[in-house]
Amino acid sequence: MTIGSGHEDAPAAGRAECRTPRTRAAFSLLAATQLVLIMAITMLAVVLPRVEAELGLSAGRLTLVNAAYGLSFSGLLLLGGRAADLYGPRRLFTTGLVLFGTASITAGVAPGFWTLAISRFLQGTGAALAAPAAVALVGVVFPEPRRRARALAAWGGLSPLGAAAGVLSSGVIAGWVSWRWVFAVPVVAAVLVLALTSSLLPADGRTVRGGLDVGGAVLATAGLTALSYGLVHAAERSWFSLPVLGPLAAGVVLVTSFILAERKAADPLLPPAFLGSGRRLGALWVILVGATAISTVLMLLSLYFQQVKGMSPLGTAAAFLPFSLLLLLAGLIVTRLVNRFGPRVVAVVGSLLAAGGAALLGGTTADGPYAGALLAGLLVLPVGISMMFSGATVRVFSPGREERAGLAGSLVNTAMETGPTAGLALLVSLATAHTDSLLAEGAAPRVAETSGYSFAFDTAALVLLGTAAVALWTLRGTGGRDQ
Repeated sequence: MTIGSGHEDAPAAGRAECRTPRTRAAFSLLAATQLVLIMAITMLAVVLPRVEAELGLSAGRLTLVNAAYGLSFSGLLLLGGRAADLYGPRRLFTTGLVLFGTASITAGVAPGFWTLAISRFLQGTGAALAAPAAVALVGVVFPEPRRRARALAAWGGLSPLGAAAGVLSSGVIAGWVSWRWVFAVPVVAAVLVLALTSSLLPADGRTVRGGLDVGGAVLATAGLTALSYGLVHAAERSWFSLPVLGPLAAGVVLVTSFILAERKAADPLLPPAFLGSGRRLGALWVILVGATAISTVLMLLSLYFQQVKGMSPLGTAAAFLPFSLLLLLAGLIVTRLVNRFGPRVVAVVGSLLAAGGAALLGGTTADGPYAGALLAGLLVLPVGISMMFSGATVRVFSPGREERAGLAGSLVNTAMETGPTAGLALLVSLATAHTDSLLAEGAAPRVAETSGYSFAFDTAALVLLGTAAVALWTLRGTGGRDQ
């Protein structure tokens, strides 16, 4: 029985169990955690100019502060997923949240660059332990396949909502108090979730037998971190410069070594057969592209609103409000769409809608009105992104063994993290090159910058169209409407 079939009748006891207030409360607790973990990625986006001014950071150090969370998050997710399968998801969930909350406190009181950068890195480390464990716990809370599929569809819509909430909340906070108070949100959330974990989340039961592939973990973490580090620098430096080529080359060597080592490992961190399904690979690609699209929109439009339109952080947050509200509304209905039409149809239609939204944003101009193509794009894009995440998330877990839920969860989150790092770096590089070429031709700076952003949005629209084709070809189900 697969997670995505959606047509088996559950026993009456199972149906009753899944509808209890305790079960709903447990899912709400896990969902709130996922929202906060994703919020932490974008919560500095709006306040970066204030961080730069107060701490006297160079552009390079500011970039590292912003990216440190994603570097450790993406690099350690496979290790976190495997550890959740080996040692129990609730144990890893609580361990990760303790580290996440503690690092958030030190980040909020950081006196300088090194403390803030290390704190952000440790924040991401805690998230890498907690995030895959949280997904695994969803499968424990909903043991019946049909309801688990619905829960995972709802789960897929949480990440884009969390990313938008990070921008929105940081803009509101920075409009009233110091930027340091943005770290109060993850601290309070971690404390509340930890206080409720023992009473709401099930204790760890059967775990996977075997050992932790330490060698594979080191290679995977080092490789993904090196690749991410190089791509982050590619957004502001030449692709042929040493700070970009060096980490990228090292990352390719390390990731290749990891792939070769996994074929021979007795207890591999990522069993090669686990990615042998074209369905799972296609679903991960949809998630990666969706994460790239939303991170590109949040970052580039945040710069556009503040640097081109001269908006305050609070005004920028208000401009993103329709986008955030549509993400919330889409999250409320997308589960029903997956259940009725199947994850494949939802992912394909979502990719097409997202492509249309990105194309509308591509029509943004320096002097254009907010209530035009820009607002239309902000209304269409979030609906498409939410559908992409929900449909693809169900497919990553279908078919799959319950004891590998932590690994599947780590792959979902790795794709979510790779998009904002790798995909965003590529699109920002394209936007920067386009802007520089216009500046060389004598264009006004604000016109050149806006044109660069529009070029990035148009490129994203083309990639999203291709992703719709990938989803149509690969996300075929094993039964029901998706066949």
